[in-house]
Amino acid sequence: MWPPDAEPEPDPESVDRPRSGRTVPGLRALLPARAFLCSLKGRLLLAESGLSFITFICYVVSSASAFLTVPLLEFLLAVYFLFADAMQLNDKWQGLCWPMMDFLRCVTAALIYFVISITAVAKYSEGAYKAAGVFGFFATIVFAIDFYLIFNEVAKFLKQGDSVNETTAHETAGDHSSSSSDSDSE
Repeated sequence: MWPPDAEPEPDPESVDRPRSGRTVPGLRALLPARAFLCSLKGRLLLAESGLSFITFICYVVSSASAFLTVPLLEFLLAVYFLFADAMQLNDKWQGLCWPMMDFLRCVTAALIYFVISITAVAKYSEGAYKAAGVFGFFATIVFAIDFYLIFNEVAKFLKQGDSVNETTAHETAGDHSSSSSDSDSE
């Protein structure tokens, strides 16, 4: 089982031909699917993690220890949600409310990035602070777009649920009224 068996020596004739149809074991299994990375949610999560990492690096260079934790934490959370969505953990772990967790992550990240970006640009004159503030503003926009889209999806879901509940409520009310009129006629 472990360690994996060594691959047999390749045929000299097949070395020139591409290996189509074979899967590459190892770290490639941990990478998100290309279809997810090309989706809107995948792109947003990639942008969030990239901007958070760049902002973190800018704060490391500027020696702003007070602002280091926010970009690092948001980078780690964005990478976690990237892999959780790509590996479809939300389907496997039904007990967690994934859309609400993602929504709260995006709202808090947008607000905190906005505040620390304003502080970094207004209070400090060093170039790394300014760069961190600019990337923080970009991260604020990306996080705001993400929470807006999540909010719209949750609102549509709740609206559909309300319409189904209203339909069943009207049907049950109609059933009760017809049964009471039947009992009155007897």
